[in-house]
Amino acid sequence: MRIISGKNKGRRINPPSNFSARPTTDYARESLFNILANRIDFEAVNVLDLFSGTGSISYEFASRGAPVVHLVEKDSKHISFIRKMINEMKFENIKSVHIDVKAYLNTCKFKYTIVFADPPYNLPWLDELPDLVSSSGVISEDGFFILEHPKEISFRSHKLFFEHRNYGSVNFSFFRPQ
Repeated sequence: MRIISGKNKGRRINPPSNFSARPTTDYARESLFNILANRIDFEAVNVLDLFSGTGSISYEFASRGAPVVHLVEKDSKHISFIRKMINEMKFENIKSVHIDVKAYLNTCKFKYTIVFADPPYNLPWLDELPDLVSSSGVISEDGFFILEHPKEISFRSHKLFFEHRNYGSVNFSFFRPQ
């Protein structure tokens, strides 16, 4: 795994072999960031990365100059690895939060331009995530939510859905705030 672009371009991210996270593939991440590059100014967005896993999405946003990147991860092994990588890469624009996603969404008062979530594909409440994120009020009026999910789940009929992208086994659905 590597950082695709920005000041840390080419930097490799090597989680320990006993890591249980399923990181977004380089191909899917690069494709997603190519889409975003045509829609946003990376240096003007606040980002929330839910279910951060390895932190690769956060590193990509931070490397491209996002001024605020908050990442949420509840697994203690994962958050330790993420914090180590943040220190090694000297990211001052990333804040890691060791907490459950639902707890964070219930207490967060900050507004984000982009909220990204890559939950475990077997998460029992995965289909509820677009509504949970939207109703929490964390998405700014001009922002959106991106959910990575398995191909077996479709969000096309969801009232807030506006776009879907597929990159092999990786699927991204985009949602506007309510």
